[in-house]
Amino acid sequence: MHITGIYAALATLLVLLLAVRTSAGRHGKRIYTGDGGDADMFLRIRAHANAIENLPLALLLLALLEWNQTAPPWLHACGCVLLAGRILHALGMSIPAFSRVGRVTGTTLTWGIMAAMAILLLWQWLAFTSIR
Repeated sequence: MHITGIYAALATLLVLLLAVRTSAGRHGKRIYTGDGGDADMFLRIRAHANAIENLPLALLLLALLEWNQTAPPWLHACGCVLLAGRILHALGMSIPAFSRVGRVTGTTLTWGIMAAMAILLLWQWLAFTSIR
């Protein structure tokens, strides 16, 4: 799982960046739990949480595709689209002027590539079981 490792490492760096951003916001605003009713803190928390909610399953799908010996260019394409989606979503949650396009595009890319990876895994399973 060498290819998945690249995307897992990059995704981890993104999650850590979002965590540090959330922590810095908490420290600067002296909000120690929750969002304290602060709209900016709410967005920081949700950007971090949304990455945590989507990346584990997406990376699992990527790892399973790699385990099934999917061609490396396809794995890299899936990993790149996934990371692009997560970065766009995070930027959309962080930059008010980019909010709509970033969040919608990021979500669409993330969910789209997750659906594509799930369908590809099912297709591989059907192809394997029909050979036997």
